[in-house]
Amino acid sequence: MDDVTRIIHSARLIDAGAETPDAWIRVEAGRVAASGTGDAWRALGADEAVDARDVAGEGALLTPGFVDLHGHGGGGRAHEEGAEAIQVARAMHLAHGTTRAVISLVAGSPDDLAARLGAIADLAETDASVLGAHLEGPFLDPGHHGAHDPALLIAPTPEAVAALIEAARGSLVQVTLAPELPGGQAAIAQFTAAGVVVAVGHTDADAEATRRAFDAGATLLTHAFNAMPGLHHRAPGPVGAATGDPRATLEVIADGVHLHPDVIRMLFAAAPGRVALVTDAMAAAGAADGTYLLGSLEVTVEAGVARLPDGTIAGSTLTQDAALRTAVAAGVTLPDAVTALTRTPARAIGRRDLGSLAVGAVADAVLLSADLHVRRVFTGTV
Repeated sequence: MDDVTRIIHSARLIDAGAETPDAWIRVEAGRVAASGTGDAWRALGADEAVDARDVAGEGALLTPGFVDLHGHGGGGRAHEEGAEAIQVARAMHLAHGTTRAVISLVAGSPDDLAARLGAIADLAETDASVLGAHLEGPFLDPGHHGAHDPALLIAPTPEAVAALIEAARGSLVQVTLAPELPGGQAAIAQFTAAGVVVAVGHTDADAEATRRAFDAGATLLTHAFNAMPGLHHRAPGPVGAATGDPRATLEVIADGVHLHPDVIRMLFAAAPGRVALVTDAMAAAGAADGTYLLGSLEVTVEAGVARLPDGTIAGSTLTQDAALRTAVAAGVTLPDAVTALTRTPARAIGRRDLGSLAVGAVADAVLLSADLHVRRVFTGTV
């Protein structure tokens, strides 16, 4: 935590779906203690006064810190490599504005996943930027396995679910599963009863099966459109069900590869306030092209695009500031795009103290230039 008393002033504040010119915030004990516009900040004492224009130029933007619900690594390291690799990846994404992240794991054996969950639980106790774990598997449809080893996919049993919950020691934030699998509906109830957010993904579910999953307690859609049936005018599929359900938040990978810009714009229009921009980043994010491992699978990255040998997209090399630029270029308003990086993902996992710069909120903040490049990142208290 940064304990410095700080004022950040002369910024265009983008928060809570609105833009406030000539804004300032005062940070004390890692939280926003006061805010306003104009020169009123001059009457307040602080250890440091940051002129946003000096840091990020004219038109400087101040936003809440970004929250990533779904990422697998970065800086050349994969989360499966352990705590030190996770910290390398976190440092890279932090430099791009991601102040808090859920640590995603690809499908693995039950023993491997239990060990990895334990390592994330340990790290979350000392690193407040680690929000916990996301299991993207092993409870996935083999026909929509994407970049997960199909040999490691299983149906959810009460015993398997209980073992993973226990291994995570309260740090399992999210799980992706295919609700049509045998035991899928019961698994949703079991996970949600343990406080775990359930996402529908890597699935063959149609719209009706997806609606049943939301009725059972699921509240997320993992990387909308990818690894699931598409949107057809007579078969709307998971995306159709999720856009029509106010309980559902839709993950969107805005890297220009996973979704066409027109589709990104359409999703924001169809589910206002319910889109979370995620990275789904693998180890090559913030690193060079080359060959990497994603779980047990070999991935080749060329021109920043990660693929399996058969051409399947295998995660991304995205950072959240780049996702912001892509969304805005697609026609999403700047306040809506920032909300999708901040307030929406934070609320999707029950963290109402994050994703905001209102008085009392955790003072995670990002200063960006007018062309949406990160110039400085601040982190607050837990």
